[in-house]
Amino acid sequence: MSERLCALSDLAEGSAIECADPREPEGATLVLLRSGDQVHAYLNVCPHAGRPLNWAPGRFLYAHGQLVCAAHGAAFRPEDGYCIGGPCRGESLRRVAIAIEGDAVHLAESADS
Repeated sequence: MSERLCALSDLAEGSAIECADPREPEGATLVLLRSGDQVHAYLNVCPHAGRPLNWAPGRFLYAHGQLVCAAHGAAFRPEDGYCIGGPCRGESLRRVAIAIEGDAVHLAESADS
């Protein structure tokens, strides 16, 4: 069975949450985003400076259909992690494969980061 990340109900429409990355024992985290009926997961690392995207533990700037890095303002599309503005324009967040099973979000069996 794949690793459970969170309950689907933890992800309200237009929200972003932080989850521990069970593949990384060193404390790495993932950011899970909900946009409509889609859930997307990425490593919680900005490609610009390699720092977490959140401004405080579990707190992200996610509004108007964009996830914004709290450090330098890079803006990412939730559907593909592509940077549409800021210092890393043209780069992308690293996607993590997930699966929805009932009311739970899991790492996909063949998760690649």
